[in-house]
Order: sequence, then C-alpha cells, then structure tokens
Amino acid sequence: MKKILITGCSGYIGSHLSKMLSNDYEVHGLDIEEPQAPLNEFYRCDINRQFAIPGDIEYDTVIHLAALVRVGESEQIPIKYYITNLNGTMNVVNKIKTKNFIFASTGAAQDCSSAYGISKRAAEDVVREYCTKHKQQDYTIFRFYNVIGNDGYEPTNPDGLMYNLIKARTTKEFTIFGDDYNTSDGTCVRDYVHVNEICDALKQAIEKPSNSIECLGHGIGKTVIDIVNMFKEVNNIDFEVKVGPRRKGDIESSVLANVSPYMRNLYYMEELLKV
Repeated sequence: MKKILITGCSGYIGSHLSKMLSNDYEVHGLDIEEPQAPLNEFYRCDINRQFAIPGDIEYDTVIHLAALVRVGESEQIPIKYYITNLNGTMNVVNKIKTKNFIFASTGAAQDCSSAYGISKRAAEDVVREYCTKHKQQDYTIFRFYNVIGNDGYEPTNPDGLMYNLIKARTTKEFTIFGDDYNTSDGTCVRDYVHVNEICDALKQAIEKPSNSIECLGHGIGKTVIDIVNMFKEVNNIDFEVKVGPRRKGDIESSVLANVSPYMRNLYYMEELLKV
C-alpha cells in the first residue's frame, strides 16, 4: 500500500482528501491544527519551522495543500503570504523525501493580481525547478479554481463564498463585495468546482503525475448573484443580500479556458451548493 503525506490535512480540501484516500492508501497528515478526518499518522508542525517527521520516512507521494489562502488578507499582510506560501513550500519540497510531489496552486496564479496569487505563482516555479533539476522526481501542479461543496467537512476560509453562504443560514445576511463590475449583473464571475472533484484529480495524480501545470475548473462561469440565488433555492432558505465595496485583489472574471484532463464532471451545479 502506497504511503501518502498530505500537508494542510486539517483544512477544507485536506479533510475531504484524507477521507477519499483512506481506503486505498496509508495516509499521513501534517498541519498546525488537529485533523478532522481519520489518518494513519499525524504530525503537528508549521511548514515554516522544524519538521516533526522522522528523516528516514520516504513517501510515495506528498500532496502539499498547506498555505495561506485569503486574497483580501494577502493584500494587507503580503510578507506573511510570501513567507508561508513560498518559503513553506521550499521547506516541504526540500525536507520531505518523496518520489512524487503534488502542489496545490490556484487560478489566481494565472493573473497574479494579489499577493496571494503572486506567492503561489512563485511557489509553482520553485516546485517545477526543484523537482526537475535537483531531485529528478515526478510532480504535478494543480491550479484550483473556486472550490465549493462539501461531503462532511465545511469550508474553513472566512473569505470564501461557500463559507459565507453557510454562515448566512444563521446570520440571515450575506454580503456581495462589489456589484459594479462589467458582467451580466455587476458581480464577479467565477468557475466553480466541487471539493470532491478537486480531490479526485489529486488522487489521479498519485498514480499518473503530469510533470506540468494542470488547471481544475469546468470552464463555465457563474456570477456571485447566480450562486447566491441558486444556494437559496436548492436549500429552500432565504436571507438578506447586502452589497459592500469591492475587495482589493479581486478580479472581475476568472473562468478556465483550457480544462485539464484530470478534471472530471462528478456533480451538477445544484449539488455543489446543497448543504
């Protein structure tokens, strides 16, 4: 049975991935928080500091999810994002032995309009260069577009759309940041994918690395208002929708042009929003 390490195993994607891989692999996790999903082994540590993993362990695959991910926050404290997302990635790729390295990047690395996108783009370059020239090992870089949905573990990013839609069930209000973009209804357009579709692609890359960048989206854009209205309808709930100012670092539209062969359509849009 192959041995897999997931960094950021306690987060939204990490928890779903741990669950998905648990029947087929020996799954180890690394995070600063306790894991939500069951693991064969857990190491509590910060990717910017000393690693707790014994130096003699070699993994068949390392899936590096651990990162700072809030676009708005990255514009306020960019240095923290550069340190964690770049330096932390360098630590993981350098200090942990593996035959195959899978890196979780973002669609924001395409245009680099925020400190978050810049930090992830720089980390992509490190992963590609280091794996190819220095370790001569397989790698796959996945750029995730907007991840929503859940299969037992709710989103953890307070800036995320799904996180705030779920929160609106209790607060009875939801804020849209900007309604004056040049789109059909004035709100941002995004390419939404289910968290398990992301995990399915990551699982494929364990057995079949691409040694390139793969973009995970469906190539279909939906506005924020589209998603909010669909969420209300699918879950038979209602709440007040408010409009706030644009957030620094947000772009008008982010829709994938070329869909990766790793991206499989496993859910209808309504299923992405059901809670």
